[in-house]
Amino acid sequence: MNNRPQVAAYYFPNYHVDPRNEKVHGAGWTEWELVRHAHPRFPGHRQPRVPAWGYEDEADPQAMARKIAAAADHGLDAFIFDWYWYDDGPFLQRGLEDGFLHAANRDRLRFALMWANHDWIDIHPMKRGTAPPLLYPGTVTRQTFDTVTDYVIEHYFRQPNYWKIDGCPYFSVYELMRLVGSLGGAAATRDALREFRAKTRAAGFPGLHLNAVVWGIQILPGETAIQNPRDMVAYFGVDSVTSYVWVHNVELNQFPETPYPAVLAKSEAYWRETAAGFTPTPYHPNVTMGWDASPRTCQSDVFAPVGYPFMARMGGNTPAAFREALERARRFMETRPPAERILTLNAWNEWTEGSYLEPDTEYGLGYLEAIRDVFGRA
Repeated sequence: MNNRPQVAAYYFPNYHVDPRNEKVHGAGWTEWELVRHAHPRFPGHRQPRVPAWGYEDEADPQAMARKIAAAADHGLDAFIFDWYWYDDGPFLQRGLEDGFLHAANRDRLRFALMWANHDWIDIHPMKRGTAPPLLYPGTVTRQTFDTVTDYVIEHYFRQPNYWKIDGCPYFSVYELMRLVGSLGGAAATRDALREFRAKTRAAGFPGLHLNAVVWGIQILPGETAIQNPRDMVAYFGVDSVTSYVWVHNVELNQFPETPYPAVLAKSEAYWRETAAGFTPTPYHPNVTMGWDASPRTCQSDVFAPVGYPFMARMGGNTPAAFREALERARRFMETRPPAERILTLNAWNEWTEGSYLEPDTEYGLGYLEAIRDVFGRA
């Protein structure tokens, strides 16, 4: 039996033109605009970060094919797309639907969804001392939930390279408590999830692998942490839990830079505590490449620790430091049953939060090479 862990990277698809963004920010806008215009906010601060492949359009199948090839060549098994659907319909879906699913080499990499069901607020950029406007509420109706689950089963789960665990399509929810609030309470949410599972089985799958993202530190305004998380995931029959990013679990308490090794040490302790705390529900550890949300701040504002995105970055997150984090995650997973050896990475392309595996002009493919060196090719 191959006991190599499965390695999946979160993919943030805001690097293609979307009509909603154009309505707010103007024609042709993508989040590359924030990447381009970032500048140093304190001595020694490296900004802007420059992508080695240029400011490419992820909805272009040829551009996406380059990403797929690099990911597969360096040990990634899957992209987990941050996926958005509000009461008035989908958002940022073209990176997946026009880019990934039409790439000539799409069969080299699997994909899955993490329903990013949080409020979408205008933080592109965010001005200090102001409340960012709410553009799209994360709360949805039961009718929308049913529409969403019908859509993902038909349009994604049936894709031959959709990521499955023991034959069951992997589907993750970012804010479980937001879903509970949307659907009218825990009992109604459990009923909705049971119906989702039943529809998945009726589509010919052995079941649904439902994953929940759990965390304890509020980052974006409006986020709600899970209350009594172990009891909640058991009540809903959640199949696994994981994290999205280290800053959901570890405070960056040194401004303007908190050393990466210090965050790693606390994150490693978090893996062990969380795995024990959620037993028997499996916990999949997360490794985060870095953190620097300063590109999402208004660049003319004073940079001070007043809350996201005006917050500390992780300092010293070199490819060597990232490799050490991967080594520790591998050793941790070796203590877990083979079926539970899944690692999530933040992130393939969170450029405006300073966490990306894609090559830049400083380290090239260094972060991807660290994955390949620790885990080998998929």
